[in-house]
Amino acid sequence: MKTKTFFTKATLAVALAIFSSTAAMGQQSPAEEVATASPQAEQRMLRGIVPDKAPDWVKDVADRIQLHGYAQAGYTYNHHDNTNTNSFDLKRILFWANARITDRWSFLFMHDFSSVVQEFYTDFRITRNKALTIRLGQFKNGLSLENPLSPTSMEAIDVYSEGVTYLTGCGSDPLMGVQYGRDLGLALYGETNNARLRYELQVIDGQGINKKDGNNFKDIIARIEYRPVKGLNLVASGQIGRGHNVLTDGRTSVYNPTIQNGKDYKRNRWTVGVDYKSEVVNLHGEYLEGYDGKAVSRGAYLTGSVPLGTPKVEFVGSYDFFNFNTALGQDQHKAIAGLQYWFFKKCRLQVQYVYKSAYLTGRADAPGTQFVHGSNHALMCQLQVRFN
Repeated sequence: MKTKTFFTKATLAVALAIFSSTAAMGQQSPAEEVATASPQAEQRMLRGIVPDKAPDWVKDVADRIQLHGYAQAGYTYNHHDNTNTNSFDLKRILFWANARITDRWSFLFMHDFSSVVQEFYTDFRITRNKALTIRLGQFKNGLSLENPLSPTSMEAIDVYSEGVTYLTGCGSDPLMGVQYGRDLGLALYGETNNARLRYELQVIDGQGINKKDGNNFKDIIARIEYRPVKGLNLVASGQIGRGHNVLTDGRTSVYNPTIQNGKDYKRNRWTVGVDYKSEVVNLHGEYLEGYDGKAVSRGAYLTGSVPLGTPKVEFVGSYDFFNFNTALGQDQHKAIAGLQYWFFKKCRLQVQYVYKSAYLTGRADAPGTQFVHGSNHALMCQLQVRFN
């Protein structure tokens, strides 16, 4: 009977938290919505919605749960080799809940309704300050400047650079499959020197999300960030590990055709990058290099945005170079130019032109697929809606 009562109360508490968050958004005026930006302000608002007569445990649970979500959908037109394709696409519908169990202990669960469960982990802050926290579960790996960042903060509609997407396991490497830049493991992280120095050390499976490791080797990722002055962040990261080829049925990767199905291989990476933000310009760039077996990949990118008279309207530009396999001459140049309009807080409308100097004739793991040096033109539009 006690167990049933506990689950009844827990279910009611979560439902109340969801209702409270929705009701709070609905009762705000536009001015209040813009002003309410911090988690502390959101929680004060949330407490105000909970009835005064509600039990103390309901008020406490509602105060400790934060709900977040966003969706990105759009339209893409592609042209290469006298071939035209176009499609509406729903890229992401993410919802996540962050539960603060104690002042030091929290839990997060994230699900993408257009794909799979993305993250679930618990954090425990060991020190009184932010110098040392331990994380256990499934989370974003710390490789590269871009990968830990949310797609809602990235300038490009196709999100990350070609090098970051390939080297972090976001999706373009057939030997690893689509892993969304996440993995299962353990992490230690923290910040010191008044938040000027941040570090992270991860021990992960190296296999990706929602699955067991494919071998007995664990990957190690180290990341360090330094902020010498306001708005400037210097980032370096590296990974040492062993990959496990997930391809079957004799399929091979067009980028690395020598590694056989189910085989383990060396999978090392390193990156150095810089991020700068100011009222007049936002810029971030990075150099990346990776080793998969005997194949070497390397590249660099620079991406930024500039307000056009108002912070709501920005010009977006990017130049991205990446060589998927230097021995096979699989180099690609990529350029992006476009506009984005922030019509409400973290909600925006984007339009971008994307040029690539190379393309694949089919899936990267399909028989007969070739890497072709030739022009690929794309026009992309995207609508982003987010609530915190």
